[in-house]
Amino acid sequence: MNRQLQILVLVACLLLAATVSAHDYVPGEPQDHPILLKGGDLYTVANGVLEGTDLLFEDGRITQIGTDLALPEGTEVIDISGKHVYPGLIDLNTQLGLIEIGAVRATNDITERGRTTPEVKAYIAYNPDSELLPSVRSNGITTALVVPGGSLIRGRSSLMNLDGWTWEDAAEKPIAALHISWPRTRVITAWWMDQSAEEQKEQMAKNRRELVDMFDKAHAYSIAKQADPDLPKDIRWEAMAPIFTDDLPVFIEANDYRQIEQAIAFAEKWKLNVVITGAREAWRAADMLTEHDIPVIVSRTQNMPLRSDDDYDIAFKQPALLQQAGVRFAISASSSWGTRNLPWHTGMAVAFGLTPEMALRSITLTPAEIIGVADDLGSLEVGKKATLFVSQGDVLDYLEHGVELMFIGGAAVDLSNKHKELYEKYRQKEYPVEAAE
Repeated sequence: MNRQLQILVLVACLLLAATVSAHDYVPGEPQDHPILLKGGDLYTVANGVLEGTDLLFEDGRITQIGTDLALPEGTEVIDISGKHVYPGLIDLNTQLGLIEIGAVRATNDITERGRTTPEVKAYIAYNPDSELLPSVRSNGITTALVVPGGSLIRGRSSLMNLDGWTWEDAAEKPIAALHISWPRTRVITAWWMDQSAEEQKEQMAKNRRELVDMFDKAHAYSIAKQADPDLPKDIRWEAMAPIFTDDLPVFIEANDYRQIEQAIAFAEKWKLNVVITGAREAWRAADMLTEHDIPVIVSRTQNMPLRSDDDYDIAFKQPALLQQAGVRFAISASSSWGTRNLPWHTGMAVAFGLTPEMALRSITLTPAEIIGVADDLGSLEVGKKATLFVSQGDVLDYLEHGVELMFIGGAAVDLSNKHKELYEKYRQKEYPVEAAE
């Protein structure tokens, strides 16, 4: 390929990336008048289901819940009789806004270079114009924890509302948690692994030593900085300092039992405010998790078993097992585009024993509690932000749901998306019917 043609191909790729990574739906304007949702069934999460009840919100917050409410002048009344009102759904493990198309490198900003990058802040790379966001919102998800990728200490996540002109508009909590990938503990015997069992064990031990060494350095820096505020700044250790004062939670991605066991011991040593993510074998470690009161973010219930001798449906029923054991948990779709399936992952857990009440809580109030925003989000209560949506039916039921209205902080959200536009386009096309031969 000659130089001129290479340049043309590069320009074409950049134009393609720019085209596919931006939607043209205008973000909602700040609420400028009172709005009453009248006669709906309120799934409050905190106080059960209030059937045929009104909800009033002003200046972005819920101000009254009940019947025969005294309405302020200028209130817009929206009759939603027979429909369901839910707090906005929250996914605590996504890459929304960090990636658009996996095969187009220019749209992939999930992972920073290097194995130890605690200084990374996800909101810096967040794209509020991502084409993925409208489709995700259409299923009731209003808020997502945007998590950086990486192989060891990955950086800090940002809790983002999924509507806004800029990351500043969208940020609910710009610095939410520090994220770590716990080193692998299992020897891989698959055909593609080119390391022997001994080489793998040596590498895994080396990875754990590296992680401990990084924490030793960060902790020593934190102590030295407190003693001498004029100490030269190291942005890596500055980013980690809050985890030693319990100000910043640490999310550790650990899936198998031994990873979870080691992560819990590590958290106890450093007195961390820890959350286990991934957690595919959390059910095996339920006693440890409840003993130390460690919450987990369960990834994708629609998943394959981790071990060949596991029950075929272990991923489906794990949330029910955790509920029975008293483990605090939230459910996540753990994806970017796939975040739109969060209600279906949760609905699957209901089909395999999780109570509907706990299922709804696992994607609303519990994640809000885990990430420290329960005073504003996660339930329908007076004083909380009016981040909510109206659905035709049960939001966890693929056949019944149908999100019709959404508000984030009182601002009405445009629920259009590319899928709906294409549906409306092609439903108008007339397809000739061939005569039967």
